[in-house]
Amino acid sequence: MCGICGFYEYRTHKPANREVLGDMLRVLHHRGPDDFGVHFDKDLALGMRRLSIIDLSGGKQPITNEDRTIVTVFNGEIYNYRPLRDELESRGHTLATESDTEVIVHLYEDFGEDCIHHLRGMFGLAVWDARQRRLFVARDRLGIKPVYLAQAGGTLIFASEIKAILQHPAVHVRLNVEALDNYLSLKYVPSPQTMFNGISSLPPGCSFTCDSNGLRTRRYWDLSFANPRGSQLREEVYAEQLEALLRECVQQHLMSDVPFGAFLSGGVDSSSVVALMSQFLNEPVKTYSVGFEGDGETFSELPYARMVAKKFQTDHHEIIIRPSYLVELANKVVWHLDQPLAENATLANYLVAELAARDVKMVLTGEGGDELFAGYARYSGERFSPVIRAIPGPVKSLALAACSWLPGMRRQKLALFALSQTDEISRFVNWFPLFNSEMKQSLLSAELKESLSGYGADYVFAEQLSRTDAVEPLNRMLYVDTKLWLPDLLLARGDKMSMAVSLEARVPLLDHKLVEFAAALPQNLKLRNLTGKYLLKKVSKAWLPSEILHRKKQGFPMPTSLWLRKEARSFMRDVLSTSALRRRGLFHPPFVEKLIGEHERGFADHGSLLWGLMNVELWQRIFMDSQVRPERAAGSLASQLA
Repeated sequence: MCGICGFYEYRTHKPANREVLGDMLRVLHHRGPDDFGVHFDKDLALGMRRLSIIDLSGGKQPITNEDRTIVTVFNGEIYNYRPLRDELESRGHTLATESDTEVIVHLYEDFGEDCIHHLRGMFGLAVWDARQRRLFVARDRLGIKPVYLAQAGGTLIFASEIKAILQHPAVHVRLNVEALDNYLSLKYVPSPQTMFNGISSLPPGCSFTCDSNGLRTRRYWDLSFANPRGSQLREEVYAEQLEALLRECVQQHLMSDVPFGAFLSGGVDSSSVVALMSQFLNEPVKTYSVGFEGDGETFSELPYARMVAKKFQTDHHEIIIRPSYLVELANKVVWHLDQPLAENATLANYLVAELAARDVKMVLTGEGGDELFAGYARYSGERFSPVIRAIPGPVKSLALAACSWLPGMRRQKLALFALSQTDEISRFVNWFPLFNSEMKQSLLSAELKESLSGYGADYVFAEQLSRTDAVEPLNRMLYVDTKLWLPDLLLARGDKMSMAVSLEARVPLLDHKLVEFAAALPQNLKLRNLTGKYLLKKVSKAWLPSEILHRKKQGFPMPTSLWLRKEARSFMRDVLSTSALRRRGLFHPPFVEKLIGEHERGFADHGSLLWGLMNVELWQRIFMDSQVRPERAAGSLASQLA
């Protein structure tokens, strides 16, 4: 596990600047404090920061083949690297380390860019082919590990985090207004966009190649919902197959040469992972959970997490989050995220990762179960769309108006608005967004509306839906969420918040074999009546208490709305002051003030909206105002590379 970065002067062929690579590596220190490595080849520079997990003494990167013509830097873990080693050695390759990284080099020798089809794991990797003067970069199938890139003046720049790319002098910090518009709709910026104009996110399951012919991107993997087994199998057979896959995936994800643990929310997904870990390990699983101080106790999942910890006799640890943390850590969290992320649980993720990092260097999490097995309310809610659309227009308008005027009815209004949409894409976009299309018209300034010229998130969803082979509405929703919501919000949050404290987070439920199995399941084994995760719960019934199986979904919630009315109120008003809004020229100050006033009076819960807007302003202060280009100091990493 590490952070990777580099650049290739593929047009200008200027000598690679060692000081620039040093600056890029310096801002990635948190991703790999144990070691660093570099490789220079005329107009190419590769770098990595290492968090040592596998082969602590021998896994130093970059790693090369025997004649040093193939070089790789790698961020992630390859869980099937041991059988791959055996295959490579049987074909005559000589491997010098016990590291999973080394198999990538030799697979590339044999298969070229198709080497990634042999990898089972999470990765952002770069391979330099010195003979062909070719750079190959790839991201794992589900987008667990990030890769960002920019082209500037004949230079290709890539890194595990955007802030590293910003250290290159050819890159300029400018707002991407279309990405901002998507963020306001979706709570996140969908790849390949980023909030920075000119910097892209490599989409999940994609790779790119750069040589004298330019830059080429290809999609090497996609998710199919076709059922190759047919729907005639008995439910018990599917359950047996799922249990076997769950056991295999969790066991594979336990490979480590360092201490590890698990995040435990007390939900079905994380509890199932902990249950299986406890079966494979000879010592108690170290588990980590969060709770909230004061009024936030009503949001706490600690009773459920403690129930699971007690059942499996884990070595359990908890952190209680105080309202002051929201104010004290907001800037730090936004800096590590690289982009605004309107997700209340982000701070909780950071603090539970910080707690775990005191004891271990790696954790397993339960991320992905909802997107695989239809765990969100919107999946069952979509079934009511034909009924809602059949209601006369005046009646729906009256219901929407009533929701607007009744306190605490925001989610109901959003659901009703989404279900009222006649076309599929509009419904999907408006299922519990940050701001739906109606509200954005009141939020955006006239100047920003003019810049957008009618652009909207519908384009993003339409592009994704045009690729899927899914026919049923449920599977089409699952496809979009797997391609957008999962990598660009949940996995981005998980990666950035864990790596902020030098902690590796693994997601066994997102092993691509398990993901492909879940996609091909009959619909009624994912969502039965209004019960999501039907088959997963059926299998987990053998391990988990009924209170866990049937509890209401939360998932590290944060009482942000309460805190913005009380302890963090002045912080909110400072960040979203009228003067700040006017200076940026993005949002309509009277509308933002209306949201603040309604929230403070308790008339409505606008906590998510306000936190989302606060993230935009904080991001601009950190990345646009300061430019995040640290001064080179004496004794810096750059001087070590000279």
